[in-house]
Amino acid sequence: MDRLGRALRAQLVELIDELTPGADLGLLFLDEPNVADWHEPLRYSYSAVFRGERPEGVGAADVASRAADQLSPAGWDIAGPQEEIDGTKRTYVLTARRPDGTRIEVRTGDHNSAVLYSGQTPALALREPEEFQWPEPVRTPETLTPGCVLCYECDGLGACHGCGGRGWVPSEPRGRSNCRQCGGQRVCPICRGGGQLAVFRLSPYQLTYYPELSQ
Repeated sequence: MDRLGRALRAQLVELIDELTPGADLGLLFLDEPNVADWHEPLRYSYSAVFRGERPEGVGAADVASRAADQLSPAGWDIAGPQEEIDGTKRTYVLTARRPDGTRIEVRTGDHNSAVLYSGQTPALALREPEEFQWPEPVRTPETLTPGCVLCYECDGLGACHGCGGRGWVPSEPRGRSNCRQCGGQRVCPICRGGGQLAVFRLSPYQLTYYPELSQ
């Protein structure tokens, strides 16, 4: 993945130098990969955005065409430049992809001198998929503190029984969503992770879960 990030930055530097000479390349950051796909296992990618200024006297269409001329011989599959019209604004968009999934987009228009570059490496998992293992309970009938009962919500698990202590649950289309049971806190919302409740603190409502205590 780091190799893909370095290759993306090198290609962007070459492109920026050619199309918008004099740009401050110190502002082109690819510090660390970000989560691009929240399905398990998480997939990460490097991404970058950069703004350059078109040289005076050079048209937007010419910049987009020159971007295609530079990227195509380097093995990029080119789409465009495509022309987008919004009222009086005319924008040219060039999209380039490599076989490994890396993508670069160059966007510029005649309404101003900005040339916007964006790039992203393919989303890759850093580990193999693993079946989720529920945690062991923090309390059992044998390990209860005297004067306490197992939590009626998690039955001694301590972790949230809705998400198993992950703080999230699988969902579509994003891949995961915040657990509604614990609000992302990971622990049981009733016992706060203790797995047990003190009998003297039980409310009348909570006592209904323990009919044996009223006998």
